Amino acid sequence: MIKRQEVYDLYWYFACERQNIFWKKINGEPAPWTDDKILQEYKFCNSYRVNDRVSQYLLKNVIYNGKKYSDEDMLFRILLFKLFNKESTWELLLNNFEDITLKLFDINEYSKVLESAISNGIKIYNDAYISCANKAFGYDRKHDNHLALLKKMFVEDRMQDKIANCKTMEDAFNIIKSYPLIGNFMAYQLVTDINYSEVVNWQEDEFTVAGPGSLRGIKKSFIDKGKMSNEDIIRYMYEHQDEEFKRLNLDFKRIGNRSLQLIDCQNIFCELDKYCRQAVPDLKSNRTKIKKKYVAKQDKIEYTYPKKWHINKLYVSKPIATIKKNW
Repeated sequence: MIKRQEVYDLYWYFACERQNIFWKKINGEPAPWTDDKILQEYKFCNSYRVNDRVSQYLLKNVIYNGKKYSDEDMLFRILLFKLFNKESTWELLLNNFEDITLKLFDINEYSKVLESAISNGIKIYNDAYISCANKAFGYDRKHDNHLALLKKMFVEDRMQDKIANCKTMEDAFNIIKSYPLIGNFMAYQLVTDINYSEVVNWQEDEFTVAGPGSLRGIKKSFIDKGKMSNEDIIRYMYEHQDEEFKRLNLDFKRIGNRSLQLIDCQNIFCELDKYCRQAVPDLKSNRTKIKKKYVAKQDKIEYTYPKKWHINKLYVSKPIATIKKNW
Protein backbone atom coordinates (compact mmCIF):
# COMPACT_ATOMS: atom_id res chain seq x y z
CA MET A 1 0.00 0.00 0.00
CA ILE A 2 1.06 3.60 -0.60
CA LYS A 3 -0.03 6.19 1.96
CA ARG A 4 -0.88 9.80 1.21
CA GLN A 5 1.21 10.74 4.21
CA GLU A 6 -0.28 14.16 4.92
CA VAL A 7 -3.83 12.79 5.12
CA TYR A 8 -2.78 9.55 6.79
CA ASP A 9 -1.19 11.61 9.58
CA LEU A 10 -4.28 13.80 9.75
CA TYR A 11 -6.26 10.65 10.59
CA TRP A 12 -4.32 10.24 13.83
CA TYR A 13 -4.28 13.95 14.57
CA PHE A 14 -8.05 14.15 14.14
CA ALA A 15 -8.66 11.08 16.35
CA CYS A 16 -6.53 12.53 19.13
CA GLU A 17 -7.74 16.12 18.93
CA ARG A 18 -11.40 15.10 18.78
CA GLN A 19 -10.81 12.91 21.84
CA ASN A 20 -9.12 15.82 23.62
CA ILE A 21 -12.25 17.89 23.01
CA PHE A 22 -14.31 15.11 24.59
CA TRP A 23 -12.13 15.06 27.70
CA LYS A 24 -12.05 18.83 28.07
CA LYS A 25 -15.84 18.88 28.06
CA ILE A 26 -15.87 16.11 30.68
CA ASN A 27 -13.50 18.19 32.81
CA GLY A 28 -15.81 21.19 32.58
CA GLU A 29 -13.32 23.38 30.75
CA PRO A 30 -14.76 26.40 28.91
CA ALA A 31 -15.05 26.54 25.13
CA PRO A 32 -13.31 26.61 22.77
CA TRP A 33 -11.81 23.22 23.57
CA THR A 34 -9.39 23.28 20.64
CA ASP A 35 -7.34 25.75 18.61
CA ASP A 36 -8.37 23.90 15.45
CA LYS A 37 -10.70 26.26 13.57
CA ILE A 38 -12.32 23.43 11.61
CA LEU A 39 -13.17 21.48 14.75
CA GLN A 40 -14.44 24.67 16.37
CA GLU A 41 -16.80 25.48 13.51
CA TYR A 42 -18.16 22.13 12.34
CA LYS A 43 -19.83 19.16 13.94
CA PHE A 44 -17.83 15.93 14.08
CA CYS A 45 -18.58 12.62 15.75
CA ASN A 46 -16.49 11.46 18.68
CA SER A 47 -13.44 9.29 18.15
CA TYR A 48 -15.25 6.58 20.11
CA ARG A 49 -18.62 5.84 18.52
CA VAL A 50 -20.10 4.97 21.92
CA ASN A 51 -19.58 8.54 23.16
CA ASP A 52 -21.88 10.08 20.57
CA ARG A 53 -25.20 11.37 21.84
CA VAL A 54 -27.46 8.81 20.13
CA SER A 55 -25.33 5.88 21.32
CA GLN A 56 -25.45 7.22 24.86
CA TYR A 57 -29.23 7.57 24.65
CA LEU A 58 -29.48 4.00 23.39
CA LEU A 59 -27.42 2.72 26.31
CA LYS A 60 -29.25 4.68 29.02
CA ASN A 61 -32.83 4.59 27.78
CA VAL A 62 -33.16 1.51 25.58
CA ILE A 63 -30.70 -1.06 26.94
CA TYR A 64 -29.79 -0.13 30.54
CA ASN A 65 -32.87 1.76 31.69
CA GLY A 66 -33.21 -0.07 35.02
CA LYS A 67 -35.85 -2.54 33.83
CA LYS A 68 -35.39 -6.23 33.17
CA TYR A 69 -36.22 -7.38 29.64
CA SER A 70 -36.12 -10.75 27.95
CA ASP A 71 -33.49 -11.25 25.27
CA GLU A 72 -36.08 -11.01 22.50
CA ASP A 73 -37.51 -7.80 23.90
CA MET A 74 -34.05 -6.31 24.17
CA LEU A 75 -33.25 -7.14 20.56
CA PHE A 76 -36.60 -5.75 19.45
CA ARG A 77 -36.06 -2.53 21.41
CA ILE A 78 -32.58 -2.00 19.95
CA LEU A 79 -33.65 -2.54 16.35
CA LEU A 80 -36.77 -0.42 16.69
CA PHE A 81 -34.80 2.46 18.15
CA LYS A 82 -32.01 2.21 15.57
CA LEU A 83 -34.26 2.04 12.52
CA PHE A 84 -35.43 5.56 13.39
CA ASN A 85 -32.27 6.48 15.32
CA LYS A 86 -33.99 9.45 16.94
CA GLU A 87 -34.50 10.02 20.65
CA SER A 88 -37.71 12.00 20.27
CA THR A 89 -39.30 9.20 18.22
CA TRP A 90 -38.53 6.70 20.96
CA GLU A 91 -40.04 9.01 23.56
CA LEU A 92 -43.08 9.59 21.37
CA LEU A 93 -43.74 5.86 21.29
CA LEU A 94 -43.12 5.50 25.03
CA ASN A 95 -45.62 8.27 25.71
CA ASN A 96 -48.28 6.46 23.71
CA PHE A 97 -47.72 2.88 24.85
CA GLU A 98 -47.20 1.15 28.18
CA ASP A 99 -43.70 0.09 27.21
CA ILE A 100 -41.80 -0.95 24.11
CA THR A 101 -41.73 -4.74 24.00
CA LEU A 102 -42.48 -7.35 21.39
CA LYS A 103 -45.64 -8.46 23.17
CA LEU A 104 -47.05 -4.92 23.13
CA PHE A 105 -46.01 -4.22 19.55
CA ASP A 106 -49.03 -3.38 17.39
CA ILE A 107 -47.99 -2.41 13.89
CA ASN A 108 -51.23 -0.52 13.17
CA GLU A 109 -51.20 1.46 16.41
CA TYR A 110 -47.52 2.34 16.00
CA SER A 111 -48.23 3.51 12.46
CA LYS A 112 -51.04 5.79 13.65
CA VAL A 113 -48.82 7.48 16.23
CA LEU A 114 -45.99 8.02 13.76
CA GLU A 115 -48.33 9.21 11.00
CA SER A 116 -49.88 11.72 13.37
CA ALA A 117 -46.44 13.06 14.25
CA ILE A 118 -45.52 13.46 10.58
CA SER A 119 -48.78 15.29 9.86
CA ASN A 120 -47.86 17.75 12.60
CA GLY A 121 -44.52 18.48 10.99
CA ILE A 122 -42.44 16.33 13.34
CA LYS A 123 -39.36 14.55 11.98
CA ILE A 124 -39.32 10.91 13.06
CA TYR A 125 -35.98 9.92 11.50
CA ASN A 126 -32.47 11.04 12.38
CA ASP A 127 -30.65 12.30 9.31
CA ALA A 128 -27.21 11.28 10.61
CA TYR A 129 -27.35 8.43 8.13
CA ILE A 130 -30.12 7.76 5.68
CA SER A 131 -31.87 4.42 6.01
CA CYS A 132 -33.23 2.67 2.95
CA ALA A 133 -36.66 3.97 1.93
CA ASN A 134 -37.97 1.68 -0.80
CA LYS A 135 -41.44 0.12 -0.67
CA ALA A 136 -40.18 -3.35 0.15
CA PHE A 137 -43.34 -4.29 2.02
CA GLY A 138 -45.75 -2.45 -0.27
CA TYR A 139 -46.36 0.66 1.83
CA ASP A 140 -46.04 4.22 0.58
CA ARG A 141 -44.71 5.48 3.89
CA LYS A 142 -41.13 4.75 4.94
CA HIS A 143 -42.07 4.14 8.57
CA ASP A 144 -44.78 1.63 7.61
CA ASN A 145 -42.23 -0.40 5.69
CA HIS A 146 -39.89 -0.33 8.67
CA LEU A 147 -42.65 -1.44 11.02
CA ALA A 148 -43.48 -4.25 8.60
CA LEU A 149 -39.80 -5.17 8.58
CA LEU A 150 -39.83 -5.51 12.37
CA LYS A 151 -42.93 -7.68 12.18
CA LYS A 152 -41.28 -9.88 9.57
CA MET A 153 -38.11 -10.20 11.63
CA PHE A 154 -39.55 -10.75 15.09
CA VAL A 155 -43.05 -12.13 14.67
CA GLU A 156 -42.94 -14.15 11.47
CA ASP A 157 -39.30 -15.29 11.30
CA ARG A 158 -38.35 -15.13 15.00
CA MET A 159 -34.99 -13.75 13.99
CA GLN A 160 -34.26 -13.08 17.66
CA ASP A 161 -33.67 -16.78 18.30
CA LYS A 162 -31.07 -16.94 15.55
CA ILE A 163 -29.30 -13.75 16.64
CA ALA A 164 -29.09 -14.81 20.29
CA ASN A 165 -27.41 -18.05 19.21
CA CYS A 166 -24.89 -16.47 16.83
CA LYS A 167 -21.31 -17.13 17.87
CA THR A 168 -19.85 -14.23 15.93
CA MET A 169 -20.78 -10.70 14.92
CA GLU A 170 -20.35 -11.64 11.28
CA ASP A 171 -22.93 -14.45 11.56
CA ALA A 172 -25.46 -12.00 12.99
CA PHE A 173 -24.52 -9.41 10.36
CA ASN A 174 -25.31 -11.88 7.58
CA ILE A 175 -28.71 -12.70 9.09
CA ILE A 176 -29.72 -9.07 9.47
CA LYS A 177 -28.33 -8.09 6.07
CA SER A 178 -30.52 -10.72 4.38
CA TYR A 179 -33.65 -8.64 5.09
CA PRO A 180 -35.12 -5.93 2.85
CA LEU A 181 -34.28 -2.31 3.71
CA ILE A 182 -31.02 -3.38 5.38
CA GLY A 183 -27.73 -2.76 3.59
CA ASN A 184 -24.20 -3.60 4.68
CA PHE A 185 -23.66 -0.34 6.54
CA MET A 186 -26.93 -0.53 8.47
CA ALA A 187 -26.42 -4.21 9.32
CA TYR A 188 -22.98 -3.42 10.75
CA GLN A 189 -24.37 -0.57 12.85
CA LEU A 190 -27.13 -2.82 14.16
CA VAL A 191 -24.86 -5.69 15.21
CA THR A 192 -22.59 -3.17 16.93
CA ASP A 193 -25.53 -1.82 18.92
CA ILE A 194 -26.78 -5.32 19.75
CA ASN A 195 -23.32 -6.09 21.09
CA TYR A 196 -23.68 -3.23 23.60
CA SER A 197 -26.30 -5.36 25.36
CA GLU A 198 -25.95 -8.43 27.55
CA VAL A 199 -27.81 -10.62 25.05
CA VAL A 200 -24.59 -11.46 23.20
CA ASN A 201 -20.86 -11.10 23.78
CA TRP A 202 -19.23 -11.07 20.38
CA GLN A 203 -15.58 -10.21 19.87
CA GLU A 204 -15.38 -6.67 18.54
CA ASP A 205 -12.07 -7.14 16.74
CA GLU A 206 -13.25 -10.00 14.53
CA PHE A 207 -15.24 -8.13 11.91
CA THR A 208 -15.77 -4.76 10.29
CA VAL A 209 -17.49 -3.21 7.28
CA ALA A 210 -16.42 0.00 5.53
CA GLY A 211 -19.36 2.38 5.16
CA PRO A 212 -19.72 4.97 2.37
CA GLY A 213 -18.05 7.80 4.30
CA SER A 214 -15.27 5.51 5.42
CA LEU A 215 -14.56 4.54 1.81
CA ARG A 216 -14.08 8.21 0.94
CA GLY A 217 -11.73 8.68 3.89
CA ILE A 218 -9.69 5.63 2.96
CA LYS A 219 -9.38 6.84 -0.64
CA LYS A 220 -8.05 10.17 0.59
CA SER A 221 -5.58 8.52 2.98
CA PHE A 222 -4.10 5.97 0.58
CA ILE A 223 -2.85 6.51 -2.94
CA ASP A 224 -2.81 2.76 -3.49
CA LYS A 225 -4.20 0.06 -1.17
CA GLY A 226 -2.21 -2.67 -2.92
CA LYS A 227 -3.80 -6.03 -2.26
CA MET A 228 -5.53 -4.83 0.90
CA SER A 229 -9.30 -4.54 1.06
CA ASN A 230 -10.97 -1.55 2.67
CA GLU A 231 -11.66 -3.72 5.71
CA ASP A 232 -7.97 -4.70 5.80
CA ILE A 233 -7.10 -1.00 5.91
CA ILE A 234 -9.45 -0.43 8.85
CA ARG A 235 -7.86 -3.37 10.67
CA TYR A 236 -4.41 -1.97 9.90
CA MET A 237 -5.36 1.28 11.64
CA TYR A 238 -6.77 -0.64 14.60
CA GLU A 239 -3.61 -2.71 14.98
CA HIS A 240 -1.14 0.16 14.55
CA GLN A 241 -2.82 2.90 16.57
CA ASP A 242 -0.43 2.91 19.52
CA GLU A 243 2.70 3.14 17.38
CA GLU A 244 1.21 5.83 15.16
CA PHE A 245 0.15 8.03 18.08
CA LYS A 246 3.66 7.59 19.47
CA ARG A 247 5.30 8.35 16.12
CA LEU A 248 3.40 11.64 15.85
CA ASN A 249 3.89 12.48 19.54
CA LEU A 250 0.13 12.49 20.09
CA ASP A 251 -1.04 11.76 23.63
CA PHE A 252 -4.26 9.87 22.95
CA LYS A 253 -6.26 9.45 26.14
CA ARG A 254 -8.50 6.40 26.06
CA ILE A 255 -11.79 5.80 27.82
CA GLY A 256 -10.82 3.42 30.57
CA ASN A 257 -8.17 1.17 29.10
CA ARG A 258 -10.13 0.70 25.91
CA SER A 259 -8.31 1.25 22.63
CA LEU A 260 -10.10 2.41 19.52
CA GLN A 261 -12.03 -0.56 18.14
CA LEU A 262 -12.66 -1.51 14.52
CA ILE A 263 -16.00 0.32 14.51
CA ASP A 264 -14.25 3.46 15.81
CA CYS A 265 -11.45 3.26 13.24
CA GLN A 266 -14.09 2.85 10.53
CA ASN A 267 -16.00 5.88 11.79
CA ILE A 268 -12.88 8.05 12.04
CA PHE A 269 -12.26 7.54 8.32
CA CYS A 270 -15.75 8.93 7.72
CA GLU A 271 -15.05 11.96 9.92
CA LEU A 272 -11.64 12.41 8.28
CA ASP A 273 -13.34 12.63 4.90
CA LYS A 274 -15.44 15.49 6.25
CA TYR A 275 -12.46 17.18 7.91
CA CYS A 276 -10.44 17.05 4.70
CA ARG A 277 -13.12 18.96 2.80
CA GLN A 278 -11.83 22.00 4.70
CA ALA A 279 -8.27 20.96 5.58
CA VAL A 280 -7.27 19.51 2.20
CA PRO A 281 -9.89 20.84 -0.24
CA ASP A 282 -7.84 19.87 -3.31
CA LEU A 283 -8.65 16.23 -2.57
CA LYS A 284 -11.95 16.00 -4.39
CA SER A 285 -14.76 13.54 -3.72
CA ASN A 286 -18.49 13.52 -4.39
CA ARG A 287 -18.92 15.59 -1.22
CA THR A 288 -17.28 19.00 -1.00
CA LYS A 289 -18.86 20.69 2.03
CA ILE A 290 -19.41 19.82 5.68
CA LYS A 291 -23.15 20.06 6.21
CA LYS A 292 -23.46 20.71 9.93
CA LYS A 293 -22.00 23.52 11.99
CA TYR A 294 -21.19 22.82 15.62
CA VAL A 295 -23.84 24.00 18.05
CA ALA A 296 -23.17 23.45 21.74
CA LYS A 297 -25.80 21.46 23.63
CA GLN A 298 -26.93 22.78 26.98
CA ASP A 299 -27.65 19.44 28.59
CA LYS A 300 -24.74 17.54 30.04
CA ILE A 301 -24.31 13.85 29.24
CA GLU A 302 -23.59 11.49 32.12
CA TYR A 303 -21.64 8.88 30.21
CA THR A 304 -22.38 5.21 30.59
CA TYR A 305 -20.93 2.13 28.92
CA PRO A 306 -21.82 -1.51 28.34
CA LYS A 307 -21.36 -3.38 31.60
CA LYS A 308 -19.06 -5.92 29.97
CA TRP A 309 -16.50 -3.19 29.27
CA HIS A 310 -15.99 -2.54 33.00
CA ILE A 311 -15.78 1.23 32.56
CA ASN A 312 -17.59 2.85 35.47
CA LYS A 313 -16.37 6.42 35.78
CA LEU A 314 -14.27 8.67 33.58
CA TYR A 315 -11.28 10.48 35.01
CA VAL A 316 -8.47 12.63 33.72
CA SER A 317 -5.61 12.84 36.20
CA LYS A 318 -3.78 15.77 34.61
CA PRO A 319 -4.56 18.69 32.29
CA ILE A 320 -4.51 17.94 28.59
CA ALA A 321 -1.82 19.82 26.71
CA THR A 322 -2.63 21.47 23.41
CA ILE A 323 -1.40 19.39 20.49
CA LYS A 324 0.62 21.21 17.88
CA LYS A 325 0.13 20.34 14.23
CA ASN A 326 3.25 19.68 12.21
CA TRP A 327 1.59 19.79 8.78
